[in-house]
Amino acid sequence: MSKLFKALEVEEVNGSFNMSVVTRSTDDLPEGEVLIKVLYSSLNYKDAMSASGNKAITKTYPHTPGIDVAGIVEESDSPDWKAGDEVIVTGFDLGMNTSGGFGGYVRVPANWIVKLPAGLTLRESMIYGTAGFTAGLSVDAVLKHGVKPEDGLIAVSGASGGVGSVAVSILSGLGYQVAAISGKDSAAFLKSLGAKEIIQRSEMEDSSGRPLLRSRFAAAVDTVGGTVLSTMLRSLSYGGIVTACGLVNGTDLPLTIFPFIVKGIHLAGIDSVNLPLESRPAIWESLANEWKPEGLETLVNEIGLKKLPECIGQILNGQMTGRTLVNLAH
Repeated sequence: MSKLFKALEVEEVNGSFNMSVVTRSTDDLPEGEVLIKVLYSSLNYKDAMSASGNKAITKTYPHTPGIDVAGIVEESDSPDWKAGDEVIVTGFDLGMNTSGGFGGYVRVPANWIVKLPAGLTLRESMIYGTAGFTAGLSVDAVLKHGVKPEDGLIAVSGASGGVGSVAVSILSGLGYQVAAISGKDSAAFLKSLGAKEIIQRSEMEDSSGRPLLRSRFAAAVDTVGGTVLSTMLRSLSYGGIVTACGLVNGTDLPLTIFPFIVKGIHLAGIDSVNLPLESRPAIWESLANEWKPEGLETLVNEIGLKKLPECIGQILNGQMTGRTLVNLAH
């Protein structure tokens, strides 16, 4: 039986992309083994790009963005899932070319779904969302590289944004000394997350052309790319690691090979979209337990569908701090 639900719909009209809250039917959703009632989603930069007509993200409109979903299984043709299961969906094609979490229902393949881990509520899972999951993957890479709190500062760029703010919170909670890098006036917010040092982004945009800079960080989590990433790599201590997951500062990497062969450093690319399903539950378990920040709630601003267009404009203009939770009941 079809079900009606509210959704944010982006429509292309004469080259312009307009957002509005509409009523949709589950009959209009794509094929998939599992129908999920969406309780929460979250706002990410990729959602804003989809909502503003970026054809590299979403090819066909009208479209409902939302790359994150936390909800309850309503119907399932898969033996792996049954009605009533509490689940999370992030990544893959959700919200890109498949109708996403800014609507009351989604229908997805069974192999996109992760069980909500014990220790985490559906709401908390979307305070994390894709941004928090990406931060978790970044922290995991740093830990697996063997970096210890006593090794020195860990830098986090884009620290006031979604991925960065969660990374600062997790790392400081694990006992690391975190240097938070941000271009925003957000020192008080970053200190509340546990950052020990605040660095203006302009300080991390070295254009001197020097192949190596003073060793400053044991490791770094980069969320912005470009010159900031280059500066981080050249500022690592011997054997350090930088994780990279963003490109808003640029796609070029002005760098020589010297940091890699003189200091033995590592650059780890982080992808949360196509990460195999079997690798996902362990990260979510850590986010639900030993990595869970005490102040998780301080990261989030909660909104409903009607306020999404305003918040999408803010994130596109670089005016958003922390995470934005979308409550589908509002």
